[in-house]
Amino acid sequence: MPTLEFKGKQIIYAHHLTVPYRPLIPDPDKSLNPAGTDDNLIIHGDNLKALKALLRRYAGRVKCIYIDPPYNTGNERWAYNDKVNSPLMREWLNQTVDSEDLERHDKWLCMMWPRLQLLKELLADDGVIFVSIDDNEQHHLRMLMDEIFGEVNLVAQFIWRKRTGSNDAQNKVSVDHEYVVSYCREEARLTGIEKDFSKYLNPDNDPRGPWTAGDLTCNKTYRERPNLYYTLVDPSNGIAYECNPNRVWAFEKDRMERIVAANKVLFPSDGNGRPQYKRHLSEVRSDKKPFGSLINTEINSIVTRKLRHIFRGQVFDHPKGVDLLEQLIDQSTSQNDVILDSFAGSGTTAHAVLALNKKDGGNRKFILVECEDYADSITAERVRRVINGVSDADDPSLKEGLGGSFTYCTLGDPIDLEAMLTGKGLPEYPALAAYLLHVSAGMSAGETILERQNDDGLYYQDSKTGYYLLYKPDMDYLSSREAMLDEVRAKRIRDANRPEGRKAIVFGAGKYIGQRDLTDMGITFCQLPYEMHRVG
Repeated sequence: MPTLEFKGKQIIYAHHLTVPYRPLIPDPDKSLNPAGTDDNLIIHGDNLKALKALLRRYAGRVKCIYIDPPYNTGNERWAYNDKVNSPLMREWLNQTVDSEDLERHDKWLCMMWPRLQLLKELLADDGVIFVSIDDNEQHHLRMLMDEIFGEVNLVAQFIWRKRTGSNDAQNKVSVDHEYVVSYCREEARLTGIEKDFSKYLNPDNDPRGPWTAGDLTCNKTYRERPNLYYTLVDPSNGIAYECNPNRVWAFEKDRMERIVAANKVLFPSDGNGRPQYKRHLSEVRSDKKPFGSLINTEINSIVTRKLRHIFRGQVFDHPKGVDLLEQLIDQSTSQNDVILDSFAGSGTTAHAVLALNKKDGGNRKFILVECEDYADSITAERVRRVINGVSDADDPSLKEGLGGSFTYCTLGDPIDLEAMLTGKGLPEYPALAAYLLHVSAGMSAGETILERQNDDGLYYQDSKTGYYLLYKPDMDYLSSREAMLDEVRAKRIRDANRPEGRKAIVFGAGKYIGQRDLTDMGITFCQLPYEMHRVG
C-alpha cells in the first residue's frame, strides 16, 4: 500500500507512545450534577495529552469518534506545540501556521498523526471514526487514515451541503460542501435507515399479506440485457405491453410467466399505463435501507443562528450542526455506547448525544476535549444550557431541557520519565517496564512483576502486541551495543511475533536500523530519553 511521506514523520512516528500519562482532575465548580470520571466528561487541556490520559480507562471502548480538526485553510493561525524530543523539530513546529507558511501541510500532518494513533487505540473493535474536513487537507487525510486505520477499513467519504447561496471564489466556483471521512477498526457497519412500510396494505385481502405496487423494470438497456427485452402480454385480455429498450423488464421471460401466473403482476385495467410488480411485505429482506453518502442536514447559516439563540449572541464561528452529529452518532452507536470528540469546539457532539438520549431513552456517554480557553465559557456552558433548558427555544425538548450531567476536568501533572530517573539512581527493570507499559498502552501491570523474559527484552505481550525493553540499571550497559536494537535482534523479534500476527514495541537507548525497515517488520522503536544517560 502506498504511504504518505511528509517532513517530520520519522520524528513523530512513535511520539504518541512517549506522551506522559496525566491524571484527570475533576473541577466540581464547573461540573453539572457530577458523578465522577465515569460520568460524561468535558476535559480542558491539550487533546494529545488528554487522549493519553483516557487510554487507561477507555482503550478499545469508544464506539463512535467524531473530530472536527483545523482545516488548515491558512486563516486559522494554529500552532503545533507537542513536546517532541527533537529540539530542531520543536523549533520548526512551534510557530503559528498561516497562509504564508509553505510547510503548513507537513505541520498539519505532524499534528494529526499522533492524535489519530491514540484515537485508534481508544476506538472499539466495532467502532467508527468520523473526521470533518474540506478540500485543503482531504486528500492528505485519506492517505493518513489509510496508513493508520488500513485502506480496507474505509467506511465512506460522506458529503454534506453547508450552504445554499453562491460563494464567489477566485476561480468562480462556489464550494458549497464539506466532507466527513469515516473509517473503522475492523468490520463495523452503520445501522442504516428504517424503511417506511406504511404503503404496504392489503386492499384485496391477499392471503400472502400486505403488499405495495413496485417497478417491474430494471436500470438496464436491451443491449446490456437482451434476454430481458420482450413483449409482455396480459393473459386476461391479450393486451400487449412493449418493452422499453432503455429500461428492460426486471425478470427473464420464463420467470416472468411464472410471476404472472402467481398473480404478482398488476396489469392496468384499461390497458393504459405500465404493468407493476406486486411486492409483498414478506419479500422484504431487511427493515433498513443504506445510509446515503450524501448527507441532508441543516446548512451553516441555520446552525449558526440556533447556536446564537442558545447564547443570546454570537460566540462561535462555523459550528457544526446538531442534526449532522445526531445522524452520524445514530448510525454508529447503540443506546449505551461512548462517543468521543477531541476537537470539541462549541460542544455540538455533547448536544447531539443528549438529544438522542432524550429521543430514544438511551444512556450514551460523551467525552469532549477542548484545549482553548473557551472550554468552560462556550463548550461546557452550551452543555449546561441544553441540559437545563433554553426557555424560548422552538424545539420543545430543548425548551424543557435535555437532562443529564457531566464532570469537568483538567489534566494533572505528568508522570515524567525524566523525573522518575532523577534522584539516587536508575530504576530497577520491573519498575521501568511497568511505567512504560502504562504510558505506551494505557495498561496497568497490576500486581504482576514485569521481568525481562528473554535476551531480546520481552517483558509483556498480549494478543496484539509484544513489549520489549532493552535496559539494565547500569550506565555501562546503557552505552554498550547490547542495549541497542540491531538488525539481528529485530529479525528475532519479528520472527517471534509474526506467527501470532502481533506487532512489537521496543524501548531502548538506541538502534542501528532505520524505522522504515522496522516498520516492514511490524516493529515500532521508542528511544528512551537522552537524559537517562546523564543520571547516576
